[in-house]
Amino acid sequence: MTLDRLHAARAVAGELGVDLLVLTPGADLRYLCGYAAHAMERLTALAVPRRGEPFLVVPRLEAPMVDAAPAGALGLEVLAWDETDDAFAVLAGAAVGRLGAAPGRVAVGSRTWAEHALGVQRALPGAVLELASPVVDQLRMVKTPAEVEELALAGAAIDRVHARMGEWLTVGRTEAEVGADVAAAILAEGHVAVDFTIVGSGPNGASPHHELSDRVVEAGDLVVVDIGGETATGYRSDCTRTYVVGGSPDAEVAEWYAVLHAAQQAATAAVRPGVPAEEIDATARTVIADAGWGGYFIHRTGHGIGLDTHEAPYIVAGNRLPLEPGMAFSVEPGIYLPGRHGARIEDIVVCTDDGVRVLNNGPRGLVELPG
Repeated sequence: MTLDRLHAARAVAGELGVDLLVLTPGADLRYLCGYAAHAMERLTALAVPRRGEPFLVVPRLEAPMVDAAPAGALGLEVLAWDETDDAFAVLAGAAVGRLGAAPGRVAVGSRTWAEHALGVQRALPGAVLELASPVVDQLRMVKTPAEVEELALAGAAIDRVHARMGEWLTVGRTEAEVGADVAAAILAEGHVAVDFTIVGSGPNGASPHHELSDRVVEAGDLVVVDIGGETATGYRSDCTRTYVVGGSPDAEVAEWYAVLHAAQQAATAAVRPGVPAEEIDATARTVIADAGWGGYFIHRTGHGIGLDTHEAPYIVAGNRLPLEPGMAFSVEPGIYLPGRHGARIEDIVVCTDDGVRVLNNGPRGLVELPG
């Protein structure tokens, strides 16, 4: 962690005419200065003025945590405020002092709590408040080689969990029981936190974001398993595979799953520099639509991944952003038949100088488990 990211953010903000960035706890703050702060009602904020050096505003009781984090080695000024202080006034005063005048445009993180965003607005009443995404997304979308390797380690860890699915996903067990075992394995295989465990069996597989339930897995069920977690460095995994338990798929399932598999392969192969993000979505969607299943593919083809599981770039119709080497995102088409079953295949991929690198390497066909 160096000051380069902070200075890059300041430069991009200046190019876009933003006078002040204010980033509260979350991935943006962690990315720029290495401080994985706890989000709470007390204000913690990284301020990046258009002129002058960035600084941190933190509750005094948490100031030692900054020193213990990578942020502590950056030499940032830390303004520690006491319980009876107006933290937003502290932030505003320091920003005006650096800028030499009140900022006209202030950009806050897209996931900043409303009470903090409104507190900034109150302390800087003449400023126009906007989102910081155009600034920080430019930086975070393109991963460094070191970031790509962190994502590769996360991908390999989640692949190891999928490889063990036969230990837990069996006939007669509930989704919740399977999910508990999978969550434990996510931690055992190299993550520090579980982000999500989706186990959608039978008709529940037709709900892409299904919550774990007490439904019992039955023989012949299709089961969609979408899992991911956070590694020690903050980088995320996200991988989906579809299983058939205690039986073989019937002819119709085999037919449309082959279409889904072809769509995922085609979309992955289409990744290369200069291709608009929406073209990857269109590639997957065309394969599925041409086979007559288009109405059952009900979500975008992918999302960026890094310190957040969902971040830019989004692989969706209307996003004309050209892909660049270092952009990491999911390719995850799905087909969902309401009341019956569904399937999804998801890999994390990285755009390279001449094509694509796939970070998940488990089997993508319909995996048959004995049950």
